Amino acid sequence: MKKLILVFLFLIASAFARDIKVQVLGSGGPELNDNRASSAYIIWVDNKSKILVDFGGGAALRFEEVKAKIEDLDIILLTHLHIDHTADLPALLKASFFSNRFKDIEIYGPDKGLFVPDTKTFINRLFENKKGAWEYMGDFLDGNAQFKLQTTVIPFSKEIKTIYDKNNIKIEAISVNHGPIPATAYKVSIDGKSITFSGDMSGKYSTLEKLAVNSNILIAHNAVPKGAQGVAKNLHMTPDIIGYIAKEAKVKNLVLSHRMLRTLGKEDITKKEIRKYYEGKINFAEDKSIYLVQ
Repeated sequence: MKKLILVFLFLIASAFARDIKVQVLGSGGPELNDNRASSAYIIWVDNKSKILVDFGGGAALRFEEVKAKIEDLDIILLTHLHIDHTADLPALLKASFFSNRFKDIEIYGPDKGLFVPDTKTFINRLFENKKGAWEYMGDFLDGNAQFKLQTTVIPFSKEIKTIYDKNNIKIEAISVNHGPIPATAYKVSIDGKSITFSGDMSGKYSTLEKLAVNSNILIAHNAVPKGAQGVAKNLHMTPDIIGYIAKEAKVKNLVLSHRMLRTLGKEDITKKEIRKYYEGKINFAEDKSIYLVQ
């Protein structure tokens, strides 16, 4: 009888479960000549573009191509404030002027560091009245536009912090090491399914494996090849580190993104290094690749 009840409850939950997908808008880095947009991702919930993670150069065009809608967005998560993760935010905001969006957008991002401001200051410097680079967009900060940007700064922490918990969508964050640049990884859980985004990072803090535990999908950045040294290794995970983290976190599906000219064409070597540790699914992302979260 107990088994029948559990089966019945499972069938009910399955019937009402939302359809969740993650789509790669930009699978590249800051380079030109790679035929890729820079880092950007959408989480689709019941075919609505609800959550953005980063929005680098070229992402606005990809956003249009996949028929995402500004009206459906609830949240923008910024892993860090490098150009290749944020460059198309002004384009997105300007485009929203011509949409039917009236609900505020929540933006989350890391605190200040040696070479970058905190995320709220960053957004203000873009759009603030009489001070911003695009000061004519200041209405989106002072509440005089059809909606407002609500920016939250995530303090540095090597412990997992819940930053959002509404409508059965839970977002957790933890700091990761990206050299001198403050950076944040995110885990988005919806109806018991989860996607973790590493952003750009090395493995020095050993924090991503804590955050990503049992994720259905881990999107990790494959920006440097086996044997990388110096500045590159200080900023990014080598393939063996990616494999180790995926194994420790017991993720079901590993998606490699932020692919650069120095890693493109080296997929076999990269996969071999990851396989030293991780035996699960491995996918190499392309722009507009889409993955079911299951």
